[in-house]
Amino acid sequence: MKITKRIFIFVATNILIISTLSIVMSLFGVQPYLDAKGINYQSLMIFCVIWGFGGAFISLALSRVMAKWMMGVKIIDPETKDAELRFLVQKVHGFARIAGIQKMPEVGYYEADDLNAFATGPTKNRSLVAVSTGLLKNMNEKELDGVLAHEVAHIANGDMVTMTLVQGVVNAFVMFLARVIGFFASQFVSEDKRNIVQFGIVIACEIVLGILGMIVVSAFSRRREYRADRGGASLSSTQSMIAALERLKANYQIPQAKEQPAISTLKISGKAGGLLKLFSTHPDLNDRIEKLRAAV
Repeated sequence: MKITKRIFIFVATNILIISTLSIVMSLFGVQPYLDAKGINYQSLMIFCVIWGFGGAFISLALSRVMAKWMMGVKIIDPETKDAELRFLVQKVHGFARIAGIQKMPEVGYYEADDLNAFATGPTKNRSLVAVSTGLLKNMNEKELDGVLAHEVAHIANGDMVTMTLVQGVVNAFVMFLARVIGFFASQFVSEDKRNIVQFGIVIACEIVLGILGMIVVSAFSRRREYRADRGGASLSSTQSMIAALERLKANYQIPQAKEQPAISTLKISGKAGGLLKLFSTHPDLNDRIEKLRAAV
C-alpha cells in the first residue's frame, strides 16, 4: 500500500510540474526553439531555464508536503503531553532561536529503523525537521543535540534553496547542451531520419550529462554538509556534533541487510566508496569528524 501511494504521489507531482510549466511557457509566449533557419538560441535558453529551474523550485515548494506524504512524517504538536516528543520540539526550537530563525520549524518523526534525520522546506520560515524513530531510540541526548543542531544549521544556512539553485543551473545546462548536440549531430543523416535521430541523441545526451551533473550537485552538497557540521557545533557544541557523527559511524559500520531510504539530505552515513563517492551527497564520516576536531 505504501509503495502504491508513493508511486501515485510521484506521478501526480510530475503531472502538476509539467502542467504548471506548460502554462508558464504559454503565458510567456515561448516559441519553438527549432525553425527553418536552425536553432533559435534565445528561445532554447528560455525553454531550458523555465524547465530546469521550474521543476526544481516546484519540488522545493512542495518539499514539506511531499515529506509528510511519502515518508509518513507525523508532525508533533508543541503542546503535546508526550514528554519525549515535547522535549524534541523544544530542542529544535531552541536551536532555531539561537540561529536567528524567526518562525519555528515544524518538527516531526517517521517510522524507520535507520538512524537518520532531515530538514526540508521552501524557506527558513517554512521549514520542517524530521527524525526517524530509530534515531530517537538509539541516540542519547548529547548525540541527539548534534543531529538536531546540524539540521537546524541547514535551515539557517538556506541550504534547501541553495541546492535548488544549483540543481536548476545544472538542469538548464544539461537540457541546453543535449539539444544543441542533438541538433548538430542529426544534420549528418538524411532529412527523413533527422527527427528520430535528434530525439535519440538528445535523450542519450541528457542521460550522460545528467550523470555528470549529479557529480557537480553532489560536490556542492558535501560542501554544505561540512558547513552544517560547523553550524551544528556552534549551536550545540563541538563535542555533541562529534558524538553524533561517532554514533552514526558506529551504526553504519555494522552490516545491514537492507538500508532504509532517506530524503532531502539523503544518505547521512556518507559511506560510499570508490567512484560512488563522487555521487555521495554526504562526506565520509571520518573526514567530518577530523575536520571538527581540527577546528577545536
